[in-house]
Amino acid sequence: MLKSLVPRGRAIGISVSTRHFFPTLNRIFKLDQHQTTVGRELQAGLTTFTALAYILAVNPLILKDAGMPQAAVVTVTAITAAISTLLMAFMTNFPLALAPGMGINAYFTYTVCLGAGVPWQSALGLVFANGVMFLLLSLSGLREKIVNSIPYSLKIAITCGVGLIIAFIGLKNAGHVVASKATLVTQGDFGSPAVALVFYGIMLTAVLVARRVPGAIVLSIAAVTLVGLFVPDGKGGHVTALPTGIFSLPASPEPVMLKLDFKFILENFAKALPIILTLLIIDMFDNIGTLIGVTKRAGLLRPDGSLPKAGRALVADSFAAILSSLLGTSTVVSYIESAAGVEAGGRTGLTAVSTAMCFLLALFLTPLISIIPAAATAPALVIVGVFMFQTVAEIKLDDFAETMPAVVTILCIPLTFSNAEGLGLGVIALTFLALCTGRAKSLPTFTYVLAAMFFFHIFHRLFV
Repeated sequence: MLKSLVPRGRAIGISVSTRHFFPTLNRIFKLDQHQTTVGRELQAGLTTFTALAYILAVNPLILKDAGMPQAAVVTVTAITAAISTLLMAFMTNFPLALAPGMGINAYFTYTVCLGAGVPWQSALGLVFANGVMFLLLSLSGLREKIVNSIPYSLKIAITCGVGLIIAFIGLKNAGHVVASKATLVTQGDFGSPAVALVFYGIMLTAVLVARRVPGAIVLSIAAVTLVGLFVPDGKGGHVTALPTGIFSLPASPEPVMLKLDFKFILENFAKALPIILTLLIIDMFDNIGTLIGVTKRAGLLRPDGSLPKAGRALVADSFAAILSSLLGTSTVVSYIESAAGVEAGGRTGLTAVSTAMCFLLALFLTPLISIIPAAATAPALVIVGVFMFQTVAEIKLDDFAETMPAVVTILCIPLTFSNAEGLGLGVIALTFLALCTGRAKSLPTFTYVLAAMFFFHIFHRLFV
């Protein structure tokens, strides 16, 4: 009877040893309460880091196009991710990792800096203003009201939609899905050894997970990385490149740290305000989508769909956005790759602490960490996407008024590649159906306010 209370047959002795040998960690992160252990949390943190370590290379490459020094941005990316993730860990005890956001860094570079001609220093000032507005909304409780105004069925849909994005990214990184002018996307070249390697990696990960092998995702990443040393990439090299070394010293962050200015805001406020509001909308709803999706999978949502400590999580996100502008990078957001750590057993902030330490360590092990190819993390992303999509069973599919908005959300999150846009279209569909089918009173008033906000955001050009 007692054994049945332990998830997935984990031995009670593990929890006892955690209490005896790591009493401080157990007290801070409530490991026994969450039925987890120090070892499992550290492993989960490593899994999360390996799934999103690519940001250390990709973010500096994107911001380099804005004129920012690439070497300095590498250092700042790691430091910002580490500090922001630690903030989330200690303020919420959630297993969430934060880092400069993909998509929002492209908006920063190609729309704000290159498109609007805003110097990167002034663009960092816009990021700071966004962070301050973000913080004020969080402290006022408005953002928490937004989270709680999203119906449970759409929260499930967000989880599923985020899962599809994660799986799609994995398949794209694997080369299993490629662009096509005729059909938008199509099947990749499975005759390529590199593409075939990832397919076998996905199958290996699936088998290890199905057999509940401890550390399944980390093991598969290590296996594909190792085998990749001997598999040609079709470009004259191998899937995994040999490291040029093991240790390296980080570049100085001085060229970008505290370089933000507010000239553009002060001199062109009419032009600056729409940019700030766009940053705010992307930042807020991408964070909300990730927060709901990952915490749902971790079992942290209450039965009614509300999230304890949601206010703290949103304040942590706000501080992280402000911090990113001060240190010298585009806006920091919560990462959907955190779900990889959750599937590896992460349940508390100790997972996030572990991830943060990996980011700091990466500053000195860059040559070694950089050899982990996208082919190695792709299987993990696909499997995590499958895990997250499993929650679709909780949607009442026999009620069309609930099914239709949920399906719109699930489809539009990956197809628009945006949590915010997918959620917005789903909320608009939900409220429209409620109004037209006599269910208007079934939704909270603030849900209609949220729908109006999304409607204006998505269709604002109709009124200009």
